[in-house]
Amino acid sequence: MFSAMVKKEFLLVLRDKKALVVLFLMPAVFILIISVAMRDVFTQNSVSFDVAITNLDQSKITQKLVKDIVKDQNFNITKAKNAQILITIPKEYTKKNKKLSIEIKESLKSDEIELFKAKILKEVVNLKLKIIENRLREFSDEAANAIKSVSLDSKNLFELKYNKSDKIPNSTQQSVPSWIVFGMFFMITPISTIFINERKQNTLARLSSMNISMFSFVISKIVPYIFIAQIQAWVMVGVGMFIVPLFDTPALAINGTVSAFMFLSFAVSISAVGLASLIAVVASSAEQASTIGGISSILLGAIGGVMVPKFIMPQTMQTIANISPMSWGLDGFLDIFLKGGDVFMVLNEAVLLLVFGAVALGVSMIILHARMESGID
Repeated sequence: MFSAMVKKEFLLVLRDKKALVVLFLMPAVFILIISVAMRDVFTQNSVSFDVAITNLDQSKITQKLVKDIVKDQNFNITKAKNAQILITIPKEYTKKNKKLSIEIKESLKSDEIELFKAKILKEVVNLKLKIIENRLREFSDEAANAIKSVSLDSKNLFELKYNKSDKIPNSTQQSVPSWIVFGMFFMITPISTIFINERKQNTLARLSSMNISMFSFVISKIVPYIFIAQIQAWVMVGVGMFIVPLFDTPALAINGTVSAFMFLSFAVSISAVGLASLIAVVASSAEQASTIGGISSILLGAIGGVMVPKFIMPQTMQTIANISPMSWGLDGFLDIFLKGGDVFMVLNEAVLLLVFGAVALGVSMIILHARMESGID
């Protein structure tokens, strides 16, 4: 009997072609759009300025300054009419300690201006050190060599180490797990629609009269969606690995174990179908379930770092994000994609998701049983 009920649910799911298209196409399109749109946001070196340089000094030192600016990948050297920023090196710049003339032709954001100032400051300070070195050499080679040894290159000034837990993903590593999680939770709509329609058609009452246990009934309804969720997860990974790179965006790589990915995706699907079942038994109509489910998915996604990456949230919001099951799933997938995580690394997140899903399913069974006992549709 249980296998027949599962087969029935698969047939109902497969008949709803529009829901299947939404479940697979919607997150795939979002992955592609968000990965490409946010490609430059996740890359520091992507910010560039169109710069025109006029060197009126023409000394060896200022010529070297121009060469250093040209080498910097953040500066695109162009003609004055096309430039965002005009840099003029005045005559006798190195002899009379004059200032550079910098004219910003186009409106730039304040953070872009600060980045430009930081970049140009490094080059100008290097030039000033060179001038001091040349002047000191007339009096002391030792002092001049001491100045020459000073470098503003970050590699020579400090050692930068990254904490694994703070590693920042690229746009593809962020968007793929985000929309895998969101796509799974979006199953709330088709699950609740089928569930409520059967309730309205007295299918539940007929099954109850056949002494079908509530546990068997609920489990038979969620099995197809758990199966679909696993396919959904791998399709999204395929989009990140093979489709996204076609748009000059980093490809997704699963640095962790496949077993960890499968375990976590199963846990996320249990959590999603648990919430969907709970909403389905609480709602009075398919429209109400769709509204509640849609709002719930968006809120959990917004809080949990799907809409806005958690690492750019204020610390308070990052703490609040931990209440969202989408955040647990997203953190687990990021551990796999970024840190080479195995099953043990994602165990905490997976257990939380499984407990959340199990509790939601348990509560939905209790509510459904109470509704059937009281004869409520």
